[in-house]
Amino acid sequence: MDSMEERLSGLSIARRARPEEPTYLLDVALQPTGLLAVSCSDYTIHLHNKDTLSPVGEYRGHSGPLCGVSFSRTSPDLLFSGSADGTVRVWDVRRPGTDAVQVFRSDPSHNYCSFDLSCTGLLLAAGTEQVDEEDSFLIFWDTRKTDGKFMGVYSESHSDDITQLCFHPRDKDRLASSSTDGLVNVFDLSQGTEEEALQATCNSGSSAGSVCWSGPDYTQLLCLSHDEGLHLWDLGQLETDEPLTIFSTTDARNLTPLADGSGVDYLVGGSWLEKAQKLLVVSGMNNGDLHLMECDHKGLRLLRSLEGGHTSTVRCFKWDMEGEALVTGGEDAQLLLWQQGGEEVTTGQRESMKSESALKLKSRPHKNHGYQREKKESTTATE
Repeated sequence: MDSMEERLSGLSIARRARPEEPTYLLDVALQPTGLLAVSCSDYTIHLHNKDTLSPVGEYRGHSGPLCGVSFSRTSPDLLFSGSADGTVRVWDVRRPGTDAVQVFRSDPSHNYCSFDLSCTGLLLAAGTEQVDEEDSFLIFWDTRKTDGKFMGVYSESHSDDITQLCFHPRDKDRLASSSTDGLVNVFDLSQGTEEEALQATCNSGSSAGSVCWSGPDYTQLLCLSHDEGLHLWDLGQLETDEPLTIFSTTDARNLTPLADGSGVDYLVGGSWLEKAQKLLVVSGMNNGDLHLMECDHKGLRLLRSLEGGHTSTVRCFKWDMEGEALVTGGEDAQLLLWQQGGEEVTTGQRESMKSESALKLKSRPHKNHGYQREKKESTTATE
């Protein structure tokens, strides 16, 4: 048994938290110094102590669905949140319940459905929903400027909702984006124009839902699609004749990695575990059970199943590298902390608080663009 399996083998529920009102828990961010931030479907952001899950406070201010939360890597007391209301807001977590200390905007027609911060914390990027049935935009801000005005826009690389932006963990100028147009783009922002910045375009063959950097030097890119496809690409091969695709499946539900020979119902997301040098993919069942899997060139391999926690679809997770713990949240309005040898403080039958008016996420049928538009040239990865 390798070290990663040893870390995961002893995971059990240590803490459980529920909001007072039923709401989906959509995204979770971890502050190294002690806080968790959770974005909810009622447009609120909840703060919790990361070790006890005790509530610390909440923020209200957004008027549209939230697309994520993220702590600044260089100023951990600043929490960023993006929303379809056309704003990215900054909150001071030392003052729970106060108004945003900074608000970033662009054009009034822009509704954000993704955002991220560079590893230096100096550059903020947000991706918009589709505008005028053919365009979507990448917006950039300098976080040091207090007026909230954007510094630049990319407008040619995607043609539908930009579902996720993911800056490289070490390279401040490298940015990956995914979109419902099926494309995953990689940019070098140090280049002068959008066309020059576009380094690679990978075709997921479906509506791309999320991306994350992985691999020992973070040269690999994991993409999960909205119809449960999974693609792992090696961008280190861009300048070679070797194929970019490490592993690819159009539907991970058709794989059978579970102990009983069955498959999973959906994929939650992926995360590169630096200490273990492994790519963790979290998947789930409709009853709330979770399955932790390793992903590499051989596909998906089951590491651990977590049962008896959630009662419905899990939407988000975060691995706490320092505490070697897993935090999960979902549509049952539960936030769970899984630790080695954890013994849940509160006892009793787990209950679902799934709202009768549960959040209905917008979805569009995938548009088979196939390749990027002809006026650009870049590397296209296929299976």
